[in-house]
Amino acid sequence: MTAAVRTSTVGRWLAVVTLALGTSLSTAAPLPALKAVPSVDLTRYQGRWYQIAYYPNQFQKQCASNTTADYKPLPNGEIEVTNACKTPEGVLSTAVGRARIKQTKVLGIPVSKPVTSKLEVRFAPGWLSWVPGVWANYWVIQLADDYRYAVIGEPSRQYLWILSRTPQLDPQDRAIISGLLQQQGYDPTKLQDEPQP
Repeated sequence: MTAAVRTSTVGRWLAVVTLALGTSLSTAAPLPALKAVPSVDLTRYQGRWYQIAYYPNQFQKQCASNTTADYKPLPNGEIEVTNACKTPEGVLSTAVGRARIKQTKVLGIPVSKPVTSKLEVRFAPGWLSWVPGVWANYWVIQLADDYRYAVIGEPSRQYLWILSRTPQLDPQDRAIISGLLQQQGYDPTKLQDEPQP
């Protein structure tokens, strides 16, 4: 009889927990569609950017500090991307990739005008560029009028970077960025600050 009472109590608790989880999952509002800035002058965007903060990710796990991104236009219209950082041992780690303006195509035909704030980036070798998933979304979702800072995200909101033209970002700019990130469905508390000695 005691075992039956325990089983019944456990069963009730499981039912309550299951119901609570089901309710919270079903009532969770879907994320709003992520919006990129209307356009980016890619000539002004080229050059060096310093990583100020980011969502931690697997492909930057070797980086401990001094992360930078350099963008250089290429003759074919693509952009060379060179990411560099210092490892915990103080060794320079670099990765060179390509970025391009994302184009929506149906049967190989562009269906809309390209948006310069929605880019795709790849760090895999060029001969793999046709493989689905090699190109990752790189959307400029915030950009200062004078290009002193930029915020990069993508629709799933798994990745996020705050970049600046200088190794430090003005606290007032950081506050503005954080407020807008919440409106865009990001959690600013997940950001990890980047040491830029």
